[in-house]
Amino acid sequence: MSLPENYEPAVRDPKKLRRTAWILVAIMIFGGTLILLSYEKWAIKQSADDRPSMVHRIRKERDLRVIRQDGKTADLFELRGRVWAINVTCLAKPETSARSMAVMKRLAGKHAATPDFHLVTLALDPAPADQIVGLLAKGAADHGISLPQWWLGTNEAATLHKFIKSELKSNIFPHQENGTWVYDTSIVLIDKEGHVRRAVVPQKRGGQPFVATFDFDQAAQWDKDGIKTGTDRSNEGELEKLLETTIDTLLKEPAETPSNS
Repeated sequence: MSLPENYEPAVRDPKKLRRTAWILVAIMIFGGTLILLSYEKWAIKQSADDRPSMVHRIRKERDLRVIRQDGKTADLFELRGRVWAINVTCLAKPETSARSMAVMKRLAGKHAATPDFHLVTLALDPAPADQIVGLLAKGAADHGISLPQWWLGTNEAATLHKFIKSELKSNIFPHQENGTWVYDTSIVLIDKEGHVRRAVVPQKRGGQPFVATFDFDQAAQWDKDGIKTGTDRSNEGELEKLLETTIDTLLKEPAETPSNS
């Protein structure tokens, strides 16, 4: 293709080019500054946010059906619309979960008159079907686990272990080592909509808040290691206070319209 006879190449003006470049640089700096200021504002807001963190939602299709200490079969989904605390124990060797069970017992006493709060303890003990109800009834009597507020229940191993790991987001898949059950003894909080919730602790010096699990064995280890809390309470005491505060917060949250989800 031939060019027109009167075609003349454009002459670039260095001054205009530099001016355009400086304008673009100024826009980039200004825009970057606004983004940075917005992020800092968001980070400060986030660092002070102490609303309990949502980790996971237990849906009806992934619910757990248990045999309780009264011999009846019940679904955990029946507790939807209420706040509940759940932990795991081995009735044949209760010392493993002694700390969390002691906290559960204190929660039961404190919230004895709170209709929207329940407790559930899952027993890992394997037993023949014709003996399981007697085992649960004895365990409930030994630990002061009373219906209707506090359930002691179990299911067959594969179903129970999968629920503990996948739905309760346990740090350990329950298993046996040298004949002893190894499992996560933490207390897990479930809100009215079936969400697994964890405490959020704002950082005094800024930054992302700390998301805390209610692992009382870990807190006891911190006390043993001499880690200070900055208060007159031990790490176990601080964690229990945090647990109670989180429960109170969840109890105040409104429940959504009942659904099958």
